Amino acid sequence: MTRERISAAVLMLTIVVPLCAVTSEQVFAQDYDRMSCDELWYERNAIYAAKGYCFKTDRARSVFGRACFPPFGKLTRNETQRVNLIEQWERYYGCR
Repeated sequence: MTRERISAAVLMLTIVVPLCAVTSEQVFAQDYDRMSCDELWYERNAIYAAKGYCFKTDRARSVFGRACFPPFGKLTRNETQRVNLIEQWERYYGCR
């Protein structure tokens, strides 16, 4: 391997490894404080939509559709924590 390729590989590792060390929850949590009520609503419901939740409100159906599929909104522990955090921000801003 040439010296240039080794340098390039080391440079890539110094960029990629720190990015992997930050969890998605940390990135999302930093963004919630800058979101509007509509953005928080969308973010929360997009988590459910990705899991096939069967929406009941006209607003959610118009945005995410009527299609629902397994696991029908069953969330993982991390997804549940994200939803709970978003709901806390919604309450803080008086959205809910």
